[in-house]
Amino acid sequence: MRQFLDFEKPVAELENKIDELRQMTDPDGVNIAEETARLSDKAEKHLRAIYAKLIPWQKVQVARHAQRPHTQDYVNALLTEFTPLAGDRLYADDKAIIGGMGRFDGQPVVVIGTERGSDLETRLAHNFGMARPEGYRKAQRLMKLAGRFNLPILTFIDTAGAWPGIDAEQRGQAEAIARSIEVCLEAPVPLIATVIGEGGSGGAVALGAGDRVMMLENAIYSVISPEACASILWRDPKQASTAAETLRLTAQDLSRLGLIDRIIPEPVGGAQRDPKAAMASVHDALAEELQALTPLAPARLKELRREKFLAMGRENLS
Repeated sequence: MRQFLDFEKPVAELENKIDELRQMTDPDGVNIAEETARLSDKAEKHLRAIYAKLIPWQKVQVARHAQRPHTQDYVNALLTEFTPLAGDRLYADDKAIIGGMGRFDGQPVVVIGTERGSDLETRLAHNFGMARPEGYRKAQRLMKLAGRFNLPILTFIDTAGAWPGIDAEQRGQAEAIARSIEVCLEAPVPLIATVIGEGGSGGAVALGAGDRVMMLENAIYSVISPEACASILWRDPKQASTAAETLRLTAQDLSRLGLIDRIIPEPVGGAQRDPKAAMASVHDALAEELQALTPLAPARLKELRREKFLAMGRENLS
């Protein structure tokens, strides 16, 4: 059953009427086909109008939508011969980060991503996509493996942030994230990072320091969640909408600031309404970027990557 967000209420009402019409056994002279077509057209227009003017806080809600495709969905849809690899060879296997080797359009690649889970059972199993240090050390291990065998790296980001528990701090959470960023920057192979939902804090950047950083149209990417930002600045989590506006966390804002390289379009109503179309768009973007990056020598890749991140913010400082 489709889940609707608060601001989608007009569309929800129309689609509920359409469902009721389709279940009618005694139409009482009503032309069901004609009426459902009329209502469907009206719902489509409402949906387009709503999504054409989403405010940042509404985009936060879309990015977090439970029915958006997650990393495992992209792995299943875009890769063949995928073999998952587990563990950091130091402490444990963190289920919040999944990864392994597979083929993208026949080309061998290494894939790493944060996985939130799709229902209560899987969300608990994956710790809601919030990784502990062993998750980032697993990511480092896979990135180094990719470099050793000259395999491009694809990362998928969808996390509220790294796990903030005391157990993670005791095992070196900050060091693990910093080291993961370092390994991204030093990778001798193409690294393409895609924010498919929520990109939160260092837990996202740990997989995001790539040659290309792409975001889905309704994804978000921020140093802090709007709720946490509002709690710190205004001592009021209810100011989250204001915080979302101030943080410049949408794909459109980040593209204008030069912090991401590409915005991937979503179906009208978000990736959750048509996951297959959204994943097809991601496939096309990845294929295009891989084609441009694969011929580059390792030294050139690292040079361009370094220049890309050092250039961020220079215009605002000058």
